[in-house]
Amino acid sequence: MATRTGKVDPQDARRVKHTHIGIWDLYEECQTDKQGSSILETYTWIRESSPYAVRMLRDIFSIRRVQILLPIFLIVEVLGSLMPAISLWYIGQLLRLIEPAMETRTVDTTVFVHVAVGHLACAVATRLFKYLRRCTIFPMDISITQFYAGRTFHSIVSLDVPTYTQFVHSGKLGIPDSDLDSTSSVECEIIQVSTNITMTVVRLLSQFLVLVTVLREQQDGLLLAILSFSQPIFHWDGTRKAVARSLVWVATTTNKDFIRMNALKLFVHDPRCRKEVVTGNLSEHITAQFRESVQRVGGDAVDFIELDRILSIKDSLSAVHILRETMHMLPQIIFTLRVVQKPMTLPLYLVSLVLMYQVSNSFSSPPFSESPFSQFVSLAKKFTYVRTVYEIENVRNQVVDGTESFPEDKQSLRSGISIEFRNVTFQYPGNEKYAFHNVSFKIGAGQLCVIVGINGSGKSTVLKLISRVYDPTEGTILIDDRDIKTLKLADLRSAMSILFQDYAHFPVPIRENIGLGNPALANDDDKIREAARLGGAEEFIDDLPDGFNTSLEGPSLNHYSRFEGSSSFGPPIDFSFLRSVAGIRSTYGPALSGGQMQRLAVSRTFMRSLPSETEPSAGMLLFDEPSASLDPKAEHTLFERLRKLRGSKTIIFSTHRFGNLTRHADLILYMDESVHEQGTHDELMRKGGEYAHVWNLQAEPFL
Repeated sequence: MATRTGKVDPQDARRVKHTHIGIWDLYEECQTDKQGSSILETYTWIRESSPYAVRMLRDIFSIRRVQILLPIFLIVEVLGSLMPAISLWYIGQLLRLIEPAMETRTVDTTVFVHVAVGHLACAVATRLFKYLRRCTIFPMDISITQFYAGRTFHSIVSLDVPTYTQFVHSGKLGIPDSDLDSTSSVECEIIQVSTNITMTVVRLLSQFLVLVTVLREQQDGLLLAILSFSQPIFHWDGTRKAVARSLVWVATTTNKDFIRMNALKLFVHDPRCRKEVVTGNLSEHITAQFRESVQRVGGDAVDFIELDRILSIKDSLSAVHILRETMHMLPQIIFTLRVVQKPMTLPLYLVSLVLMYQVSNSFSSPPFSESPFSQFVSLAKKFTYVRTVYEIENVRNQVVDGTESFPEDKQSLRSGISIEFRNVTFQYPGNEKYAFHNVSFKIGAGQLCVIVGINGSGKSTVLKLISRVYDPTEGTILIDDRDIKTLKLADLRSAMSILFQDYAHFPVPIRENIGLGNPALANDDDKIREAARLGGAEEFIDDLPDGFNTSLEGPSLNHYSRFEGSSSFGPPIDFSFLRSVAGIRSTYGPALSGGQMQRLAVSRTFMRSLPSETEPSAGMLLFDEPSASLDPKAEHTLFERLRKLRGSKTIIFSTHRFGNLTRHADLILYMDESVHEQGTHDELMRKGGEYAHVWNLQAEPFL
């Protein structure tokens, strides 16, 4: 057993079988519905999605690997579907033995051997075609999955906040997981299902024609041929049986690229990260990172669950499987031989029964055991997924991009950016109440502005409108005296850095959590450390075991034979020993305090305040409640650093806590669904209004 220190006894470790499969490490502890859709609905699905299916086929055929594998796959499928008919023809030749045997009491050995050998050859060929089918479909599946993975990833990551939110709430973001994960793709499944439907028809027609040909001279031959197909038609069932594991096992992977791919997918799908993705201009950067990881991991980029299918290929051509196919047909041959040896009055009908059994047996295994209609319904539903994949590429963001570059002179960012709201009103989508109404103010370039007010007063909304997360319902916002809607979004967001109140941390290491604040400097370790120092995070990061390489959270890429502690299907299983041998941590990432997490977010915001060799730093910093989880000392340090940036950057600080920063602000906006008061601290205190009242309430405990 594993000791308390986490070390594993070498003797106990011998009880664990370790297998390395692709990017995965497997550790095993050795033991001493019926479809309800109507035909009309299914037809409608197919008809509406057919243009997208055609587009899908064009895209798939553009993949070089698929251009080679798909024709091979189709040829193998056609030949494999004809094997039952050929085998049926060989069995039908036994009828040639019956009449001479009845008359002469002898058997034509040559004909019998010819039939037996031909029939066995068909059985071996059938197994060979099944093997070749798997050898082509899996690499083709991986190629198609990788083709669509980066494409769909970029489509989703490029959505702005209101569009993404609308898709999530409406349920239209129905992208199947397989188009984002490196597993079986819906597009490849469509090819398989379509082929299965076609090959089912080929099987039916080819065997029916063979049976009619063989029985054409026999009385009631046509009737017998029709009856032969009654069993598979009336017993087609689309249900599937689940495969369960009984062995206790643990699987994990240490492949950095595969872990990174899954981490970036979590990043994209986490609604908390959406604003950072949009305002940080991260879509192109992280898409490039994702594609690089996909390319590096290559054909090994499959989830562990998919390995079951891949590994089953090794056993599909084994002698046991071939013998099983052969033994399945021997009872028919032996039975027919006995009939020939002892002719009776109904020998022809006995052979006919053998033929009928052969037809029924050819449709007893998947995918031919499923009815064509159930497969057709499944195909129709998959077409709707493909439609969603392509439709999302054409979705227009609600925040329309501008056409003018900003700024005209990038060196002007060194003195900050001016902002003006003119009679701005905003209402969140789906809300009846306005976030604020008729707001007007102007912040000069390089000024420090503090927006104060109670919760829900519209402070955070001001920052979202400046960064164009949303556009105002009414009114105009000017940036350096230019309408904000005319400016290119990428340029505008590159010129600012923003920290939201509901900030998010990305499922990547701390180094990247900070570095993504400025994609242009994301690989500059010195800049990342400088940003961490400015955000007050450097000291505690250095104290972490992995320092800046520490991962906060990430995708769970460990798989177990059953959930730990589960009481279903048997007693609970303790995987602690196997985890110790495999080096799997029970938790992912360190437990950081709220203040430490906020310092990381502040550090990410400071990344854009650092200039690069080719670009000046951002001209505007937006902070939404950045000190909510900070202790007084950390808050004071943050305020001091922000004050030093005054004059070189426009700083907007939103808070409901009146701290020392307000004393040094060039402009204070007191909001409550509108700007009720604006001015400097001294001016507002002399005015004796609501700002002065709240200031005195907060200061009273300290006086």
